[in-house]
Amino acid sequence: MNIKKPVLCCTSITKFFSGVIALDKVNFNLFPGEIHGLLGENGAGKSTLIKCLTGVYLPDHGDIYYEGKRVVFAAPSEARNRGISTVYQEINLIQTLSVAENIFAGRQPLSKGRINWKKINERSRELLAMLDLDIDVTALLSEYSTAVQQMVAIARSLDISAKVLILDEPTSSLDEDEAHMLFNVIRKLRNEGMAIVFISHFLDQVLELCDTLTILRNGESVGEYRANEISKHELIIKMLGKKLAAFENRVAELNSSDESKKDVFYSVRSMSRRKSMKHFDLDLKKGEVLGLAGLLGSGRTEIARLLFGIDKPHSGNTVIKGVSGSVLSPKNAVRHSFGYCPEDRKLEGLIPCLTIRENIVLALQVKKGLLKYISLKKQRKIAEKFMQLVSIKAPSCEENVSRLSGGNQQKVIIARWLAANPEFLILDEPTRGIDVGAKFEIQKLILKFRDLGMSILFISSELDELVRCCDRVAVLRDRKKITEYTGRSLCSEKIMATIAHVTSEAEDGNLL
Repeated sequence: MNIKKPVLCCTSITKFFSGVIALDKVNFNLFPGEIHGLLGENGAGKSTLIKCLTGVYLPDHGDIYYEGKRVVFAAPSEARNRGISTVYQEINLIQTLSVAENIFAGRQPLSKGRINWKKINERSRELLAMLDLDIDVTALLSEYSTAVQQMVAIARSLDISAKVLILDEPTSSLDEDEAHMLFNVIRKLRNEGMAIVFISHFLDQVLELCDTLTILRNGESVGEYRANEISKHELIIKMLGKKLAAFENRVAELNSSDESKKDVFYSVRSMSRRKSMKHFDLDLKKGEVLGLAGLLGSGRTEIARLLFGIDKPHSGNTVIKGVSGSVLSPKNAVRHSFGYCPEDRKLEGLIPCLTIRENIVLALQVKKGLLKYISLKKQRKIAEKFMQLVSIKAPSCEENVSRLSGGNQQKVIIARWLAANPEFLILDEPTRGIDVGAKFEIQKLILKFRDLGMSILFISSELDELVRCCDRVAVLRDRKKITEYTGRSLCSEKIMATIAHVTSEAEDGNLL
Protein backbone atom coordinates (compact mmCIF):
# COMPACT_ATOMS: atom_id res chain seq x y z
CA MET A 1 0.00 0.00 0.00
CA ASN A 2 1.35 3.40 -1.00
CA ILE A 3 1.34 5.68 2.05
CA LYS A 4 2.71 8.70 0.18
CA LYS A 5 0.45 11.64 -0.53
CA PRO A 6 -0.34 12.17 -4.22
CA VAL A 7 1.51 14.98 -5.95
CA LEU A 8 -1.41 15.36 -8.35
CA CYS A 9 -4.99 14.44 -7.58
CA CYS A 10 -8.21 15.07 -9.44
CA THR A 11 -11.70 14.30 -8.19
CA SER A 12 -14.91 14.02 -10.20
CA ILE A 13 -13.46 15.78 -13.26
CA THR A 14 -16.25 16.40 -15.78
CA LYS A 15 -15.93 18.06 -19.18
CA PHE A 16 -18.51 18.77 -21.91
CA PHE A 17 -18.01 19.72 -25.57
CA SER A 18 -21.03 21.00 -27.49
CA GLY A 19 -23.32 19.19 -25.08
CA VAL A 20 -21.41 15.89 -25.45
CA ILE A 21 -19.80 14.57 -22.27
CA ALA A 22 -16.08 13.85 -22.74
CA LEU A 23 -15.23 13.15 -19.09
CA ASP A 24 -17.75 11.98 -16.51
CA LYS A 25 -16.68 12.31 -12.85
CA VAL A 26 -13.18 10.93 -13.41
CA ASN A 27 -10.82 10.45 -10.45
CA PHE A 28 -7.05 10.21 -10.88
CA ASN A 29 -4.19 10.04 -8.37
CA LEU A 30 -0.49 10.36 -9.21
CA PHE A 31 2.22 9.71 -6.62
CA PRO A 32 5.90 10.75 -6.48
CA GLY A 33 8.26 8.04 -7.70
CA GLU A 34 5.54 6.35 -9.76
CA ILE A 35 5.03 5.57 -13.45
CA HIS A 36 1.28 5.69 -13.97
CA GLY A 37 -0.14 4.35 -17.23
CA LEU A 38 -3.26 6.05 -18.61
CA LEU A 39 -5.13 3.70 -20.95
CA GLY A 40 -8.28 3.67 -23.04
CA GLU A 41 -9.60 3.66 -26.57
CA ASN A 42 -9.38 6.79 -28.69
CA GLY A 43 -12.23 8.98 -27.51
CA ALA A 44 -12.11 7.39 -24.04
CA GLY A 45 -11.05 10.71 -22.54
CA LYS A 46 -7.28 10.37 -22.02
CA SER A 47 -6.28 13.49 -23.93
CA THR A 48 -9.13 15.51 -22.44
CA LEU A 49 -8.09 14.53 -18.92
CA ILE A 50 -4.46 15.50 -19.56
CA LYS A 51 -5.55 18.83 -21.03
CA CYS A 52 -7.68 19.51 -17.95
CA LEU A 53 -4.71 18.70 -15.70
CA THR A 54 -2.34 21.00 -17.63
CA GLY A 55 -4.51 24.07 -18.18
CA VAL A 56 -5.47 23.56 -21.82
CA TYR A 57 -9.10 23.07 -20.74
CA LEU A 58 -10.95 24.18 -17.64
CA PRO A 59 -13.06 21.34 -16.19
CA ASP A 60 -16.80 22.03 -16.04
CA HIS A 61 -16.99 20.23 -12.70
CA GLY A 62 -14.54 18.66 -10.26
CA ASP A 63 -11.35 19.69 -8.50
CA ILE A 64 -7.62 19.38 -9.16
CA TYR A 65 -5.11 19.29 -6.30
CA TYR A 66 -1.39 19.78 -6.80
CA GLU A 67 0.99 19.18 -3.90
CA GLY A 68 -2.01 19.15 -1.57
CA LYS A 69 -3.52 22.47 -2.68
CA ARG A 70 -6.49 23.05 -4.96
CA VAL A 71 -5.37 24.63 -8.24
CA VAL A 72 -6.96 26.12 -11.33
CA PHE A 73 -4.54 26.39 -14.26
CA ALA A 74 -5.80 28.96 -16.75
CA ALA A 75 -3.08 28.11 -19.31
CA PRO A 76 -0.44 25.41 -19.95
CA SER A 77 2.28 27.91 -19.01
CA GLU A 78 0.86 28.12 -15.48
CA ALA A 79 1.01 24.34 -15.07
CA ARG A 80 4.51 24.26 -16.56
CA ASN A 81 5.74 27.00 -14.23
CA ARG A 82 4.44 24.99 -11.27
CA GLY A 83 6.36 21.89 -12.38
CA ILE A 84 3.97 19.92 -14.61
CA SER A 85 5.61 19.24 -17.98
CA THR A 86 4.10 17.45 -20.99
CA VAL A 87 5.94 15.83 -23.91
CA TYR A 88 3.43 15.22 -26.70
CA GLN A 89 3.43 12.53 -29.40
CA GLU A 90 4.19 15.18 -32.03
CA ILE A 91 7.38 16.55 -30.50
CA ASN A 92 6.90 20.26 -29.94
CA LEU A 93 10.44 21.35 -30.77
CA ILE A 94 11.97 23.43 -33.57
CA GLN A 95 14.00 21.38 -36.05
CA THR A 96 15.96 24.37 -37.38
CA LEU A 97 17.32 25.33 -33.95
CA SER A 98 20.18 23.65 -32.11
CA VAL A 99 19.62 21.13 -29.32
CA ALA A 100 20.61 23.71 -26.70
CA GLU A 101 18.39 26.38 -28.22
CA ASN A 102 15.43 24.01 -28.02
CA ILE A 103 16.09 23.21 -24.37
CA PHE A 104 16.20 26.91 -23.44
CA ALA A 105 13.73 28.34 -25.97
CA GLY A 106 11.94 31.26 -24.36
CA ARG A 107 14.09 31.02 -21.20
CA GLN A 108 17.55 32.05 -22.40
CA PRO A 109 19.83 33.31 -19.58
CA LEU A 110 21.28 36.77 -20.21
CA SER A 111 24.66 38.30 -19.45
CA LYS A 112 25.07 42.05 -19.84
CA GLY A 113 21.95 42.21 -21.97
CA ARG A 114 23.03 39.43 -24.29
CA ILE A 115 22.16 35.73 -24.45
CA ASN A 116 24.73 33.72 -22.49
CA TRP A 117 25.42 30.96 -25.03
CA LYS A 118 28.25 29.47 -22.97
CA LYS A 119 25.92 28.91 -20.03
CA ILE A 120 23.14 27.55 -22.30
CA ASN A 121 25.46 24.99 -23.93
CA GLU A 122 27.06 23.92 -20.64
CA ARG A 123 23.73 23.51 -18.87
CA SER A 124 22.32 21.59 -21.86
CA ARG A 125 25.21 19.11 -21.67
CA GLU A 126 24.58 18.70 -17.92
CA LEU A 127 20.87 18.04 -18.44
CA LEU A 128 21.48 15.50 -21.21
CA ALA A 129 24.20 13.82 -19.12
CA MET A 130 21.52 13.24 -16.47
CA LEU A 131 19.76 11.20 -19.17
CA ASP A 132 23.00 9.38 -20.12
CA LEU A 133 23.07 11.16 -23.47
CA ASP A 134 26.28 12.63 -24.89
CA ILE A 135 25.63 14.59 -28.10
CA ASP A 136 26.72 17.85 -29.68
CA VAL A 137 24.27 20.38 -28.21
CA THR A 138 25.26 23.00 -30.80
CA ALA A 139 24.12 20.78 -33.70
CA LEU A 140 20.70 21.26 -35.27
CA LEU A 141 17.96 19.17 -33.69
CA SER A 142 17.00 17.85 -37.14
CA GLU A 143 20.32 15.95 -37.27
CA TYR A 144 19.17 13.58 -34.53
CA SER A 145 16.70 10.69 -34.43
CA THR A 146 13.20 10.91 -33.00
CA ALA A 147 14.39 9.04 -29.91
CA VAL A 148 17.08 11.65 -29.21
CA GLN A 149 14.55 14.43 -29.80
CA GLN A 150 12.32 12.83 -27.15
CA MET A 151 15.29 13.01 -24.74
CA VAL A 152 15.82 16.67 -25.59
CA ALA A 153 12.17 17.40 -24.79
CA ILE A 154 12.55 15.58 -21.46
CA ALA A 155 15.79 17.49 -20.73
CA ARG A 156 13.85 20.72 -21.16
CA SER A 157 11.42 19.45 -18.51
CA LEU A 158 14.27 18.69 -16.12
CA ASP A 159 15.58 22.23 -16.38
CA ILE A 160 12.27 23.67 -15.21
CA SER A 161 12.46 21.29 -12.20
CA ALA A 162 9.35 19.36 -13.19
CA LYS A 163 7.78 17.26 -10.46
CA VAL A 164 5.29 15.72 -12.89
CA LEU A 165 6.20 14.51 -16.38
CA ILE A 166 3.43 13.53 -18.80
CA LEU A 167 4.51 11.46 -21.81
CA ASP A 168 1.88 11.18 -24.55
CA GLU A 169 2.61 8.25 -26.91
CA PRO A 170 6.39 8.76 -26.63
CA THR A 171 7.31 5.50 -28.38
CA SER A 172 4.94 5.66 -31.37
CA SER A 173 7.81 6.49 -33.78
CA LEU A 174 10.62 4.57 -32.04
CA ASP A 175 12.05 1.17 -32.81
CA GLU A 176 12.50 -1.41 -30.04
CA ASP A 177 16.04 -0.39 -29.07
CA GLU A 178 15.13 3.30 -28.98
CA ALA A 179 12.07 2.56 -26.86
CA HIS A 180 14.14 0.65 -24.30
CA MET A 181 16.65 3.51 -24.18
CA LEU A 182 13.76 5.84 -23.35
CA PHE A 183 12.43 3.38 -20.75
CA ASN A 184 15.78 3.42 -18.94
CA VAL A 185 15.57 7.21 -18.73
CA ILE A 186 11.96 7.08 -17.48
CA ARG A 187 12.88 4.55 -14.78
CA LYS A 188 15.82 6.67 -13.71
CA LEU A 189 13.56 9.72 -13.31
CA ARG A 190 11.02 7.59 -11.41
CA ASN A 191 13.73 6.39 -9.03
CA GLU A 192 14.73 10.00 -8.40
CA GLY A 193 11.19 10.76 -7.22
CA MET A 194 9.54 12.19 -10.31
CA ALA A 195 5.87 11.33 -10.92
CA ILE A 196 5.32 10.19 -14.51
CA VAL A 197 2.16 9.70 -16.54
CA PHE A 198 2.72 7.30 -19.46
CA ILE A 199 0.13 7.20 -22.26
CA SER A 200 0.54 4.50 -24.88
CA HIS A 201 -1.40 2.08 -27.06
CA PHE A 202 1.45 -0.45 -26.88
CA LEU A 203 0.11 -2.58 -24.07
CA ASP A 204 3.22 -4.75 -23.76
CA GLN A 205 5.26 -1.61 -23.12
CA VAL A 206 2.72 -0.34 -20.59
CA LEU A 207 2.85 -3.60 -18.64
CA GLU A 208 6.65 -3.67 -18.78
CA LEU A 209 7.17 -0.08 -17.65
CA CYS A 210 4.31 1.10 -15.45
CA ASP A 211 3.64 0.63 -11.75
CA THR A 212 -0.02 1.62 -11.77
CA LEU A 213 -2.68 1.77 -14.48
CA THR A 214 -5.85 3.83 -14.83
CA ILE A 215 -8.30 2.73 -17.53
CA LEU A 216 -10.88 5.07 -19.09
CA ARG A 217 -13.81 4.06 -21.27
CA ASN A 218 -16.38 6.38 -22.84
CA GLY A 219 -15.24 9.26 -20.63
CA GLU A 220 -15.60 7.27 -17.40
CA SER A 221 -13.03 5.67 -15.13
CA VAL A 222 -13.12 1.87 -15.31
CA GLY A 223 -10.69 1.53 -12.43
CA GLU A 224 -7.14 1.72 -11.13
CA TYR A 225 -4.92 -1.39 -11.12
CA ARG A 226 -1.42 -2.49 -10.21
CA ALA A 227 0.39 -3.32 -13.46
CA ASN A 228 1.84 -6.56 -12.07
CA GLU A 229 -1.62 -7.80 -11.08
CA ILE A 230 -3.45 -7.54 -14.42
CA SER A 231 -2.88 -9.38 -17.71
CA LYS A 232 -2.88 -7.95 -21.22
CA HIS A 233 -6.03 -9.96 -21.92
CA GLU A 234 -7.83 -8.41 -18.93
CA LEU A 235 -6.63 -4.93 -19.92
CA ILE A 236 -8.15 -5.18 -23.39
CA ILE A 237 -11.44 -6.52 -22.00
CA LYS A 238 -11.67 -3.55 -19.61
CA MET A 239 -10.74 -1.06 -22.34
CA LEU A 240 -13.27 -2.44 -24.82
CA GLY A 241 -15.97 -3.57 -22.44
CA LYS A 242 -16.27 -6.85 -24.34
CA LYS A 243 -14.54 -10.18 -24.57
CA LEU A 244 -11.25 -10.37 -26.44
CA ALA A 245 -12.24 -13.74 -27.89
CA ALA A 246 -15.13 -12.12 -29.75
CA PHE A 247 -12.71 -9.52 -31.15
CA GLU A 248 -10.23 -12.12 -32.40
CA ASN A 249 -12.84 -14.52 -33.75
CA ARG A 250 -14.58 -11.76 -35.70
CA VAL A 251 -11.34 -10.78 -37.45
CA ALA A 252 -10.65 -14.45 -38.20
CA GLU A 253 -14.10 -14.79 -39.77
CA LEU A 254 -13.51 -11.80 -42.00
CA ASN A 255 -10.02 -12.89 -43.03
CA SER A 256 -10.86 -15.61 -45.50
CA SER A 257 -10.60 -15.36 -49.29
CA ASP A 258 -9.81 -17.47 -52.33
CA GLU A 259 -6.43 -16.35 -53.69
CA SER A 260 -6.68 -18.44 -56.84
CA LYS A 261 -7.66 -16.96 -60.19
CA LYS A 262 -7.06 -13.35 -59.14
CA ASP A 263 -5.74 -10.97 -61.80
CA VAL A 264 -2.68 -8.82 -61.17
CA PHE A 265 -3.66 -5.17 -60.81
CA TYR A 266 -0.23 -3.53 -60.38
CA SER A 267 3.06 -5.14 -61.33
CA VAL A 268 6.53 -3.71 -60.65
CA ARG A 269 9.83 -5.06 -61.93
CA SER A 270 13.37 -4.01 -60.92
CA MET A 271 12.21 -0.73 -59.39
CA SER A 272 14.79 1.17 -57.35
CA ARG A 273 15.73 4.61 -56.12
CA ARG A 274 19.27 5.56 -55.16
CA LYS A 275 19.84 5.98 -51.40
CA SER A 276 16.23 4.92 -50.85
CA MET A 277 15.31 1.45 -52.13
CA LYS A 278 17.26 -1.34 -53.82
CA HIS A 279 15.83 -3.19 -56.85
CA PHE A 280 12.58 -4.96 -56.04
CA ASP A 281 9.73 -6.79 -57.78
CA LEU A 282 6.14 -6.59 -56.58
CA ASP A 283 2.80 -7.92 -57.82
CA LEU A 284 -0.47 -6.78 -56.31
CA LYS A 285 -3.62 -8.68 -57.23
CA LYS A 286 -7.18 -7.47 -57.42
CA GLY A 287 -9.06 -8.08 -54.20
CA GLU A 288 -5.88 -8.74 -52.23
CA VAL A 289 -4.21 -7.29 -49.14
CA LEU A 290 -0.42 -7.31 -49.55
CA GLY A 291 1.49 -6.49 -46.38
CA LEU A 292 4.94 -4.95 -46.03
CA ALA A 293 6.88 -6.00 -42.92
CA GLY A 294 10.22 -4.71 -41.66
CA LEU A 295 11.89 -2.50 -39.13
CA LEU A 296 11.90 1.28 -39.30
CA GLY A 297 14.12 2.27 -42.22
CA SER A 298 13.76 -1.11 -43.96
CA GLY A 299 12.10 0.49 -47.00
CA ARG A 300 8.37 0.06 -46.35
CA THR A 301 7.39 3.72 -46.66
CA GLU A 302 9.91 4.18 -49.47
CA ILE A 303 8.06 1.56 -51.54
CA ALA A 304 4.71 3.22 -50.82
CA ARG A 305 6.03 6.61 -51.94
CA LEU A 306 7.46 5.10 -55.14
CA LEU A 307 4.22 3.31 -56.00
CA PHE A 308 2.16 6.47 -55.48
CA GLY A 309 4.50 8.70 -57.48
CA ILE A 310 5.66 10.89 -54.59
CA ASP A 311 9.26 9.84 -55.22
CA LYS A 312 10.62 9.12 -58.71
CA PRO A 313 12.36 5.75 -59.28
CA HIS A 314 15.75 5.66 -60.97
CA SER A 315 14.95 2.31 -62.59
CA GLY A 316 12.09 -0.10 -63.07
CA ASN A 317 9.07 -1.00 -65.16
CA THR A 318 5.41 -0.99 -64.14
CA VAL A 319 2.24 -2.50 -65.57
CA ILE A 320 -1.13 -1.20 -64.35
CA LYS A 321 -4.21 -3.25 -65.25
CA GLY A 322 -2.28 -4.93 -68.03
CA VAL A 323 -0.97 -1.69 -69.58
CA SER A 324 2.68 -0.59 -69.36
CA GLY A 325 3.17 2.87 -67.89
CA SER A 326 4.51 4.89 -65.00
CA VAL A 327 2.91 6.74 -62.11
CA LEU A 328 4.54 10.11 -62.63
CA SER A 329 3.03 12.02 -59.71
CA PRO A 330 0.44 11.75 -56.92
CA LYS A 331 -2.01 13.63 -59.17
CA ASN A 332 -1.41 11.02 -61.87
CA ALA A 333 -1.84 8.27 -59.27
CA VAL A 334 -5.25 9.64 -58.26
CA ARG A 335 -6.31 9.55 -61.92
CA HIS A 336 -5.24 5.90 -61.98
CA SER A 337 -7.69 5.38 -59.08
CA PHE A 338 -4.95 5.10 -56.45
CA GLY A 339 -5.33 6.24 -52.84
CA TYR A 340 -2.64 6.85 -50.20
CA CYS A 341 -3.02 7.16 -46.42
CA PRO A 342 0.42 8.34 -45.22
CA GLU A 343 2.22 7.26 -42.06
CA ASP A 344 2.03 10.71 -40.43
CA ARG A 345 -1.68 11.52 -40.65
CA LYS A 346 -1.32 14.98 -39.09
CA LEU A 347 1.66 16.20 -41.08
CA GLU A 348 0.95 14.59 -44.47
CA GLY A 349 -2.69 13.48 -44.37
CA LEU A 350 -5.13 15.82 -42.68
CA ILE A 351 -5.64 19.53 -43.18
CA PRO A 352 -6.39 20.42 -39.54
CA CYS A 353 -7.95 23.83 -40.23
CA LEU A 354 -10.65 22.25 -42.42
CA THR A 355 -13.84 20.43 -41.51
CA ILE A 356 -14.50 16.70 -41.83
CA ARG A 357 -16.51 17.43 -44.99
CA GLU A 358 -13.72 19.43 -46.61
CA ASN A 359 -11.11 16.79 -45.78
CA ILE A 360 -13.24 13.95 -47.15
CA VAL A 361 -14.10 15.51 -50.54
CA LEU A 362 -10.54 16.70 -51.20
CA ALA A 363 -9.29 13.72 -53.26
CA LEU A 364 -12.54 13.43 -55.21
CA GLN A 365 -12.33 17.11 -56.15
CA VAL A 366 -8.74 16.63 -57.35
CA LYS A 367 -9.79 13.59 -59.39
CA LYS A 368 -12.64 15.52 -61.03
CA GLY A 369 -10.53 18.63 -61.61
CA LEU A 370 -10.86 22.09 -60.13
CA LEU A 371 -13.15 23.25 -62.95
CA LYS A 372 -15.77 20.64 -62.00
CA TYR A 373 -16.61 22.03 -58.59
CA ILE A 374 -18.61 19.79 -56.24
CA SER A 375 -21.54 21.74 -54.79
CA LEU A 376 -21.81 22.24 -51.04
CA LYS A 377 -25.01 20.17 -50.92
CA LYS A 378 -23.32 17.26 -52.69
CA GLN A 379 -20.20 17.60 -50.51
CA ARG A 380 -22.30 17.19 -47.39
CA LYS A 381 -24.11 14.20 -48.85
CA ILE A 382 -20.80 12.53 -49.74
CA ALA A 383 -19.25 13.32 -46.36
CA GLU A 384 -22.24 12.00 -44.41
CA LYS A 385 -22.31 8.83 -46.50
CA PHE A 386 -18.68 7.97 -45.84
CA MET A 387 -18.79 9.09 -42.21
CA GLN A 388 -21.48 6.47 -41.74
CA LEU A 389 -19.62 3.88 -43.83
CA VAL A 390 -16.42 4.02 -41.74
CA SER A 391 -18.16 4.89 -38.43
CA ILE A 392 -16.67 8.34 -37.80
CA LYS A 393 -17.91 9.61 -34.44
CA ALA A 394 -18.60 13.36 -34.63
CA PRO A 395 -21.57 15.72 -34.13
CA SER A 396 -21.66 16.55 -37.87
CA CYS A 397 -19.58 16.69 -41.03
CA GLU A 398 -18.95 20.38 -40.30
CA GLU A 399 -16.93 19.55 -37.16
CA ASN A 400 -13.30 20.68 -37.39
CA VAL A 401 -11.18 17.59 -38.00
CA SER A 402 -8.61 18.68 -35.39
CA ARG A 403 -11.20 18.08 -32.65
CA LEU A 404 -11.50 14.36 -33.45
CA SER A 405 -9.72 11.52 -31.69
CA GLY A 406 -6.76 9.89 -33.44
CA GLY A 407 -8.80 6.90 -34.57
CA ASN A 408 -11.53 9.08 -36.05
CA GLN A 409 -8.94 11.27 -37.78
CA GLN A 410 -7.49 8.15 -39.37
CA LYS A 411 -10.96 7.16 -40.56
CA VAL A 412 -11.41 10.61 -42.16
CA ILE A 413 -8.32 9.97 -44.32
CA ILE A 414 -9.62 6.54 -45.30
CA ALA A 415 -13.05 8.06 -46.06
CA ARG A 416 -11.36 10.67 -48.27
CA TRP A 417 -9.91 8.01 -50.53
CA LEU A 418 -13.00 5.82 -50.48
CA ALA A 419 -15.01 8.82 -51.71
CA ALA A 420 -12.70 8.92 -54.74
CA ASN A 421 -13.62 5.27 -55.49
CA PRO A 422 -10.06 3.85 -55.57
CA GLU A 423 -9.07 0.52 -57.06
CA PHE A 424 -5.76 0.52 -55.20
CA LEU A 425 -5.33 1.84 -51.63
CA ILE A 426 -1.98 2.25 -49.85
CA LEU A 427 -2.26 2.23 -46.05
CA ASP A 428 0.97 3.19 -44.26
CA GLU A 429 0.63 2.41 -40.53
CA PRO A 430 -3.13 3.17 -40.48
CA THR A 431 -3.52 1.85 -36.92
CA ARG A 432 -0.44 3.47 -35.33
CA GLY A 433 -1.25 5.50 -32.24
CA ILE A 434 -4.88 4.43 -32.05
CA ASP A 435 -6.64 2.16 -29.61
CA VAL A 436 -7.53 -1.51 -29.86
CA GLY A 437 -11.19 -0.89 -30.71
CA ALA A 438 -10.41 1.57 -33.52
CA LYS A 439 -7.76 -0.84 -34.83
CA PHE A 440 -10.37 -3.58 -35.04
CA GLU A 441 -12.76 -1.30 -36.95
CA ILE A 442 -10.05 -0.32 -39.45
CA GLN A 443 -9.02 -3.96 -39.88
CA LYS A 444 -12.65 -4.84 -40.63
CA LEU A 445 -12.75 -2.07 -43.24
CA ILE A 446 -9.57 -3.35 -44.88
CA LEU A 447 -10.99 -6.85 -45.22
CA LYS A 448 -14.39 -5.56 -46.32
CA PHE A 449 -12.96 -3.52 -49.19
CA ARG A 450 -10.65 -6.36 -50.17
CA ASP A 451 -13.71 -8.59 -50.53
CA LEU A 452 -15.27 -5.93 -52.77
CA GLY A 453 -12.29 -6.24 -55.14
CA MET A 454 -10.02 -3.41 -53.97
CA SER A 455 -6.24 -3.97 -54.02
CA ILE A 456 -4.62 -2.87 -50.75
CA LEU A 457 -0.99 -2.37 -49.74
CA PHE A 458 -0.87 -2.53 -45.94
CA ILE A 459 2.19 -1.40 -43.96
CA SER A 460 2.29 -2.14 -40.24
CA SER A 461 4.90 -2.54 -37.50
CA GLU A 462 2.63 -5.01 -35.72
CA LEU A 463 3.28 -8.47 -37.14
CA ASP A 464 0.17 -10.04 -35.63
CA GLU A 465 -1.90 -7.40 -37.37
CA LEU A 466 -0.26 -8.18 -40.73
CA VAL A 467 -0.88 -11.90 -40.28
CA ARG A 468 -4.55 -11.29 -39.42
CA CYS A 469 -5.30 -8.95 -42.30
CA CYS A 470 -3.01 -9.86 -45.20
CA ASP A 471 -3.18 -12.49 -47.92
CA ARG A 472 0.56 -12.13 -48.53
CA VAL A 473 3.35 -10.37 -46.66
CA ALA A 474 6.59 -9.15 -48.26
CA VAL A 475 9.47 -8.86 -45.79
CA LEU A 476 11.99 -6.03 -46.14
CA ARG A 477 15.42 -5.59 -44.59
CA ASP A 478 18.04 -2.92 -45.21
CA ARG A 479 15.96 -1.33 -48.00
CA LYS A 480 15.75 -4.62 -49.85
CA LYS A 481 12.89 -7.06 -50.36
CA ILE A 482 13.95 -10.42 -48.91
CA THR A 483 11.02 -12.78 -49.42
CA GLU A 484 7.25 -13.21 -49.26
CA TYR A 485 5.03 -15.38 -47.09
CA THR A 486 1.52 -16.56 -47.89
CA GLY A 487 -0.95 -19.26 -46.90
CA ARG A 488 0.21 -21.57 -44.14
CA SER A 489 3.73 -20.14 -44.21
CA LEU A 490 2.35 -16.73 -43.19
CA CYS A 491 3.03 -16.39 -39.45
CA SER A 492 4.60 -13.75 -37.22
CA GLU A 493 7.42 -16.08 -36.10
CA LYS A 494 8.73 -16.60 -39.65
CA ILE A 495 8.40 -12.91 -40.47
CA MET A 496 10.31 -11.94 -37.33
CA ALA A 497 13.05 -14.50 -38.03
CA THR A 498 13.50 -13.08 -41.54
CA ILE A 499 13.53 -9.49 -40.34
CA ALA A 500 16.07 -10.34 -37.66
CA HIS A 501 18.10 -12.50 -40.09
CA VAL A 502 17.94 -15.36 -37.60
CA THR A 503 18.08 -18.05 -40.30
CA SER A 504 18.96 -18.14 -43.97
CA GLU A 505 15.87 -20.16 -44.85
CA ALA A 506 14.12 -17.12 -46.31
CA GLU A 507 16.99 -16.57 -48.70
CA ASP A 508 17.34 -20.14 -49.95
CA GLY A 509 15.51 -20.19 -53.26
CA ASN A 510 13.02 -17.52 -52.17
CA LEU A 511 15.06 -14.37 -52.61
CA LEU A 512 13.11 -11.98 -54.84
